[in-house]
Order: sequence, then C-alpha cells, then structure tokens
Amino acid sequence: MNAELQALKKSPRLPEYVENLKAFLNAERQRRQQFYEQISENDKAEFISGEAVFHSPVKKKHLDASEMLSTLLSVHCKVGRLGVVFVEKMMIELTRNSYEPDICFFERKRAAKFEADQMLFPAPDFVVEIVSKSTEKTDRGIKFDDYAAHGIKEYWIVDPTHQTVEQYWLAGRHYGLNFKGKDADVESKVVKGFRIPVRAIFDEK
Repeated sequence: MNAELQALKKSPRLPEYVENLKAFLNAERQRRQQFYEQISENDKAEFISGEAVFHSPVKKKHLDASEMLSTLLSVHCKVGRLGVVFVEKMMIELTRNSYEPDICFFERKRAAKFEADQMLFPAPDFVVEIVSKSTEKTDRGIKFDDYAAHGIKEYWIVDPTHQTVEQYWLAGRHYGLNFKGKDADVESKVVKGFRIPVRAIFDEK
C-alpha cells in the first residue's frame, strides 16, 4: 500500500472520505447506466472515468491493421476451436469503465456461456489496441492499468504508423513487456499456437 493510502488510513476524517467516495461512485454508476441507454449500435463510444467518450472515424492504416490481424487470429482460433475473436463493436464492462477494444479474444469455455442477445461482456483473456494520436494516451494509460487490474492475461499495442507490436504479459497485477519489434515473429502466450511475423499485420504479401 502506498504512502498516500497509509496516511489516509490514519486520518480522523477517514469515515467522511469514505462516505464521499461512496456518493461519488453511486453518481458515476448512474451516469454509466445513462450512457448505456443513450448509445446506439452506430456509436463508437466508451465510458471512461465517469465520462462518455465518443470516437471519430479511424484512418485506413488503422482499418487495414485491424482487418489483417483479426482475420489471422480468427481463422487460427476457428481452426483450432480455441475460442472467439471480437472486433471493435463489442463492449467490455469492467468495474468502473466500459471499453470497446479493437480486438479481443475469449477462451472457448468462457465464450460458451455468452448469450445471443448479450451486449456487455466481461474482461477478455487477450486484448489488442491499435493506437492512433487520439487514443494512444488512453491505450497506454488508463486502459493499460485497467486491463491489468482485471486480469487480462495478454495485451498487444499495435502501432500502424511505425508498424510495430508491443506484447505485454500479466505478472501478478501488472504488465511486463515481453516483446517489441517490427521485423521478428510475435507469439501469443494466451492463444495457443498463434505465431505470426509482425509484418503480416501490415503487409498482405
């Protein structure tokens, strides 16, 4: 526990702070419910730190990388009957925040429990975010911490501008960098047998 929390525990105002935090979180939960009621299938939106965040359309290089990687991953998972892959328009609901990852994977046993009309999903086993100027701070900041805190075992950050992949692996409650490159192969630790050249994400050949 860090020094700030240790000091807070000793404060005579701790009960007051706790009540204030409870009220804050209750109001935030109400805003998230309103967010769910307001968004439509046409929106690219997330609920982050108590606020609705709407995203603008992405660039072609983002779309190309997303299509290539999701296709390779989906085919591999279907052939091996490993689980399911979702792309962009699906929402995961974590403790405080709701995200629409670019690509995510659920292991087969977990995916078998999903219902046909389900719209909100738990933390996946593996997530990929394809960064842009507008999303990089979030992808490397609050999402990075939140994904780790909720036990997402593997996290890839794909940069279509520099054509690189960073692979993070969960150790305890924090991510450690296992791989970063553009000319080598990258192999998933969660999706059994999924190994590709990084170049395959950016080059059809």
